[in-house]
Amino acid sequence: MPISPARIAAFDILLRVEREDSYASELLHSSRYAGLSTADHGLATELVMGVLRWRSFLDEKIAERSSQKLTRLDPEVLTALRLAAYQLLFLDRVPERAAVHESVELVKRARKRSAVPFTNAVLRKFAAVERDHDSTFAIGNAQALAELAASSAHPLWLVERWIQEFGFEAAKQICTYDQQIPETVISVSDSTIADELRNHKIQISPGRLLASAYRVVGGDLTTTRLFRDGRVFIQDEASQLVSLLVGQAASILDCCAAPGGKTRVLADRNPNAGIVAIELHPHRARMLRGLVTAANVQVIAGDARSFPLTARFDRVLADVPCSGTGTLARNPEIKWRLKLEDLADLQSRQLAILQSAMQRVSPGGKIVYSTCSLEREENSAVVEKALLVDHSFRAIDCRLELEQLRSRHELRWEDIDSLTDGPYLRTIPGVHPCDGFFAAILEKI
Repeated sequence: MPISPARIAAFDILLRVEREDSYASELLHSSRYAGLSTADHGLATELVMGVLRWRSFLDEKIAERSSQKLTRLDPEVLTALRLAAYQLLFLDRVPERAAVHESVELVKRARKRSAVPFTNAVLRKFAAVERDHDSTFAIGNAQALAELAASSAHPLWLVERWIQEFGFEAAKQICTYDQQIPETVISVSDSTIADELRNHKIQISPGRLLASAYRVVGGDLTTTRLFRDGRVFIQDEASQLVSLLVGQAASILDCCAAPGGKTRVLADRNPNAGIVAIELHPHRARMLRGLVTAANVQVIAGDARSFPLTARFDRVLADVPCSGTGTLARNPEIKWRLKLEDLADLQSRQLAILQSAMQRVSPGGKIVYSTCSLEREENSAVVEKALLVDHSFRAIDCRLELEQLRSRHELRWEDIDSLTDGPYLRTIPGVHPCDGFFAAILEKI
């Protein structure tokens, strides 16, 4: 029996994530796997994301059945075991024989034949295990730090930080949200597009935060011409909200702009503005240009820490590279890579970008600093350090802009208090129906 294309794709992607620090979502949507059937692509996505979300839980179950320490196993063998364990524990529609047989065949395909008897022996011990691990129940009943981290398959140090920052119940909501498949949300600038989507048999529901957002609840959006032509694009509601905070102006600078979702929102809302979008990596700048086709957007490949510009702008968006701990539902591999010491390095880079961007703001203009991180070091700490150095800026209460969005019926969310932390915007996964984002608005005095 040949190995299914879905399991081959999942195995190869998981190895690349492990070895190359690649991002699973980018690999799954790369041209290499464009030829997979809809069913195979769906299964490959389920397997990759499932293994990454539950990696520590799977490793615990494998270790209980293994005669060897997992640290001594070849990556190919451990990856095959994780794939099988995930299917056996979580997927009740996958035949047990297929899960076991094909994982053994993946070990052979990886030229690790000496590990085949060991792999078989470990997986045979899973045969009597009851499937359908009730993750929501297990996380929801956690009463202590270690129990919550283990039941939700999150690193202990990260959960401990969230409990200290947000409280135990909110940390539990974050962990629960991270372990679920996030909703597909699209940004729609033209209300007629919603009708077109429905005509293409795409079932959509209104966004939970924003009037311009819709949730895809049925149908394959990626097969529609609207998606292929770039008239609709997938973007989390919190990400869209950050773009709305920038507002409207005659000139806008978008730092660190790729992949381009926020740039698209800025262009849609400011069709007559001059918009400059900067991206460090040339290949990502080309990708950005392909996504954002508006004539008033100029894309430049350059380093936001040393701008190749002398012009000043009425509005600047500094959506900086960050740890991404607010996006673990979409990028679960982050939680296994990130180390506490990484936060200091990230903060240094973020502060350099913000301080450089502040030099490009016109008098009376504003800069929005944002991350998709839950960590204070990357958020308010960066803003406060920048304001200590440059007294020509002051922080503006995000609540004012949120209230304006609410009065214009652009913001659906009723509880504005829950969206703020002091003067800053802060969304919390699980507490809010979106990724975790932070934003600060600074005004040039």
